[in-house]
Order: sequence, then structure tokens, then C-alpha cells
Amino acid sequence: MTTPNTPVPTPLHLALALDGAGWHPAAWREPDARPGELFTARYWTDLVAEAEAGLLDFVTIEDALSPQSTRFDGFDARTDQVRGRLDAVLIASRVAPVTEHIGLIPTATVTHTEPFHVSKAIATLDYVGLGRAGWRAQVSRPAENTHFGRREHAPFSLEDYHRPEVQAAVAESFAEAEDFVEVVRRLWDSWEDDAEIRDAATDRFIDRDRVHYIDFVGSRFRVRGPSTVPRPPQGQPPVTVLAHSTVPYRLGARSADVVYVTPRDHDDALAIVTEIRTEQRAAARESETVHVFGDLVVFLDDTATAARERKARLDDLDGTEYTSDAHVFTGTAAELADLLQDWQRAGLTGYRLRPAALPHDLHAITRELVPELQRRGVFRTEYTAGSLRTRLGLPRPASRYATPTAAA
Repeated sequence: MTTPNTPVPTPLHLALALDGAGWHPAAWREPDARPGELFTARYWTDLVAEAEAGLLDFVTIEDALSPQSTRFDGFDARTDQVRGRLDAVLIASRVAPVTEHIGLIPTATVTHTEPFHVSKAIATLDYVGLGRAGWRAQVSRPAENTHFGRREHAPFSLEDYHRPEVQAAVAESFAEAEDFVEVVRRLWDSWEDDAEIRDAATDRFIDRDRVHYIDFVGSRFRVRGPSTVPRPPQGQPPVTVLAHSTVPYRLGARSADVVYVTPRDHDDALAIVTEIRTEQRAAARESETVHVFGDLVVFLDDTATAARERKARLDDLDGTEYTSDAHVFTGTAAELADLLQDWQRAGLTGYRLRPAALPHDLHAITRELVPELQRRGVFRTEYTAGSLRTRLGLPRPASRYATPTAAA
């Protein structure tokens, strides 16, 4: 019970990152895994329905333009790990009609694709989901160049990352990503909200004055527009990015609504948030809400010992100790809740949890972690009406192309 002098806990946002049978490479070999159903609609609708039952803000769905691999610079030869994925946008479109509240954020890459196609796909998803779509914009790995034959950048390994020529290539890729996101956002705005009249009496389906060319001209894209899909229900579906260092932090601060980051502890989280807020101010976005979500891989069990033992058993099956770009947590729901609140005090506004094994860790999140956070007063007890933007505290923006005459 709180008193007048007791600070009210700040609610946090909670999202789920879905990928295959879970984030541990051996998760598909667990007794409760469903490897034979990974490429079925039912598998994905079941997972997202469970996440919605846990009142989570949204789910993200992983995707890429190359098969999964233990190598950064190409496809490996392993046959004992999950390989192959369904298209994330199409999964989300299938799940949308059988869910009601949870946000759906598929991954779509910004390399080797065109902004026009991504803008159409996410806008369509926003209609199918009645205002619950988002987009995780992802830069491709260099090894994917050979699938398309339009880029000459040679693949490089992580050991080469700090070489000047590699740094220049990385900077160019993220600059291209910034332009890509800008074009997508402009295409979403190319139709004003009331462009569709649908008045049979006057033979007018649209008001042509409210449909605009975007005329984007840059060094990487020349896109005239307009989109073929009317303005999405949210106006601008939330754009999200995963960032590990300064260059992608800058992309997130300039272009995204949610930035996923991978801190190792409280102090690291504080330093990352500080850097992103500095970049946000430099981009003149200090008045806008830009969420910073911490990513964690989670092994959750009734005891910390059980969680550690389960990870060790999966490591043995895989033949190596599992590590990740994100912090790997093993423990109980209460211990994870302690960590989430600690890192929240460093400035994080939410978390994207990566279940190590599905469905085990998903059930632990929705049936153990969520009730624990609810008892602490830091997570919702029901969904409220509204779009994904509304749930994230993001105002619905007006089209940048709206004119006083057209709006009158």
C-alpha cells in the first residue's frame, strides 16, 4: 500500500521477440517443442495468442534475407540447428485477424528491398490488424549481397569490423537505412486521412487533391509516389530498430519510435540511454517520444538452479555454450522482475524478451513474470482500447502533406 509520500512505480512496456523454436539453437530438440509445425500458421497463431493472453505490448517476428547461421559472413554447414524461416510480414498478416489487441511488428530488411514495397506491406498489415502494425527495420549482413547480384561489397567477418573500409561500409549501410525509413514514412503520408470520399452520389471515390507525390530525391533513392495503399489507420505505424553501437544508435534516435538495445548491466544501460538521448537531441527530436527497450534472452524456471541446469543441458545438446548479443538471463520470474526494475531506473522504458525455448519460456513470461510485475504495480492488468501507437504513448501525427485548403 502506498502513502502520499511513496513514489508510484512507473509502468513498463513488455514485448516478445519470436524466432523459430526459441533463441537457443537446441530449443527445437526440447520435448515440448513443435519443430514439425514451424512452417505452419497454427504454430505462430498459438504463440501470439499466448503473448496476447499475457497482455504484452507487442511481438516482433525475426526475418532475414539469408538462412540462419553460426557465421556472420555466410551460411554454415550445420544440420543440427533450425534453418529456414517464413516471411515475417506474411506471418503477421495471418496472425492479425485472429488476435485483437497485441501489436504485430515483423522484420523487413532495408537492404536489397525497395521502400515502396515495405511501405505497402506494413500499411496493409495496419489495415488487417486495425491499427496494430509496426515495422522492425533491419540492415542486411554483407553475405546476403550474393543473393541479389546488385552490390559489390565483399563479405567481412566480425574480426574485420574495426577496419576503416569496413566502418565506412557500415556507415553507408545505416545512412541508406535512414533514407529508406524516411521514404517509407513519406509514402505513408502521401494519402491524407480523408482522401477517400466513397460518395456514389457524386461519383467521387477519392479527393485527388489529398493524394500527393512525395518526390523524394536522394543519392540512394528517387521515389515519386504516391503509395497505392491509403494512409494507414495509425498514420505512421511505429518504426523500430535493433542497435548495438553508435552508428545504429544514431539511426534509432533519428528515425525510429522504439530502439532495442543490448546492455549488460545497469551502468551499461545508463550509458546507452544517455548516448541515444544525446543523438535524439542532435536530431532535434527531443520533444518526441523515442522508447529505449532492453533486449534479454531469458531462461525462466521455478528456481535459478533449474534455469541454469536447463541452459547447461541445451548447451550440451548444441555442443557449445550459448552466448548472445543480448544479456542472457537465467533465473526465476521474481529475479527477472528485479533486474527489469533496476535497469528501468537507468532510463529504459521497456523490454523485448527473447524466450530461449518455446513454449517453455513464453509460458513463464506470460504466466509467471507478468503476474509478478502486476503485483508490483508496474504492468497493466488489462488492455485498453486504442492502437499500438496509443499503447506506446505515441501521438498520431498528421500527414506532412496535408494542406489547409485540403483539410478545410
